[in-house]
Amino acid sequence: MSDAKQLKHQPVTLNARQRHVVEEAIREVCEYRPYVLRAINARTNHVHTVVTVMQDPEPVLDAFKAYATRALRMTRLLSAKVKPWGRHGSTVYLWKEKDVAKAIEYVMLGQGDDLFRLDDDG
Repeated sequence: MSDAKQLKHQPVTLNARQRHVVEEAIREVCEYRPYVLRAINARTNHVHTVVTVMQDPEPVLDAFKAYATRALRMTRLLSAKVKPWGRHGSTVYLWKEKDVAKAIEYVMLGQGDDLFRLDDDG
């Protein structure tokens, strides 16, 4: 069954206020835990971050989703019935400082049609 057929409600589109709340919630996670937030960009239908952590990225992603969801609900910007995030998320390991710099640039400035790729020389 496709992901679209499994949806219990329409996909969530974040407005400007919701995006701000999501970004603040992720910043809170990074202040509370030993995560270094290098870049963040909450979009209408997804969120990009670049984070330095000394652990697997999946628990970091789970924490971001949990804090953001709780913040959206506490500010009454999201119904308790709505699950705003997909089951998965993209987690990319960045081993080289040039790749970190490229990811930060993409998150902050490169939100056009081109997808982020590490193997590009440009």
